[in-house]
Amino acid sequence: MHALIEQMAGRLAEVPGVVGVMLGGSRARGAHRPDSDWDLGVYYRGELDLAALRELAGPEVEVAGPGGWGPWVNGGAWLQVDGVAVDWILRDLDRVERVWADCREGRYEVGVQAGHPLGFWSPCYAGEVALGRVLADPAGELAALQAQTATYPEPLRAALTAGVWEAEFLVGGAAKGAARGDTLYVALCLSRAVGVLVQALYARNRHWCLNEKGALAFAAQLSGVPVEFGPRVRGLLGAVGEGPEELTQTVERARKLVEEAVAALRS
Repeated sequence: MHALIEQMAGRLAEVPGVVGVMLGGSRARGAHRPDSDWDLGVYYRGELDLAALRELAGPEVEVAGPGGWGPWVNGGAWLQVDGVAVDWILRDLDRVERVWADCREGRYEVGVQAGHPLGFWSPCYAGEVALGRVLADPAGELAALQAQTATYPEPLRAALTAGVWEAEFLVGGAAKGAARGDTLYVALCLSRAVGVLVQALYARNRHWCLNEKGALAFAAQLSGVPVEFGPRVRGLLGAVGEGPEELTQTVERARKLVEEAVAALRS
């Protein structure tokens, strides 16, 4: 299977507009299961020859061009190779490089993107390069960018850890929702508050956070996290409650957890 993936990457790199191909996801990090997808980041610049991509994918596969899947995960295709899922994920290399420049200056954005319930955090672009495995890179551009992203930017670390103020703000909002018995609003506030904390904890430890999948389990093992962080978060989000009394109790537990995490992050 790996040989087929490398052959596919080589053929993708020949498509006009494609700069190179990286293996991403759990397989790039060595954390995959036997049935894990193969995620191929297809990095392009300028005009991309979609007709050539569609010919390579085959007539039964729909290829979404730039913007077809949304503003951040902006296109690609889902294929099956020998019964295993292979995902092509388009990445505009010019945009990736602009995001990387922002990261070095301590700037980031959080955008709406299908499949990312807590939003798409722009440093993911740089993290994908840092943690990926280059499969095809004719001009050496991906390897050069990967060498740069190997060092986590201190300005980004400072910005993401400073961003924990939002978790405190969200808990305050959740308390008002709890008093109204608004389960949906409380659940959303607390989920996002945890997401903000997880991003900050990753950054504090100079780790790239790529998305929400498995992020809590990894964050719970990092240094500087509150005691029993993982179990406490699962307890909060697993059953937020139904009425004002239950919801208020949940929010108070969340407030204490956030206060401990913020204190550790600011120490």
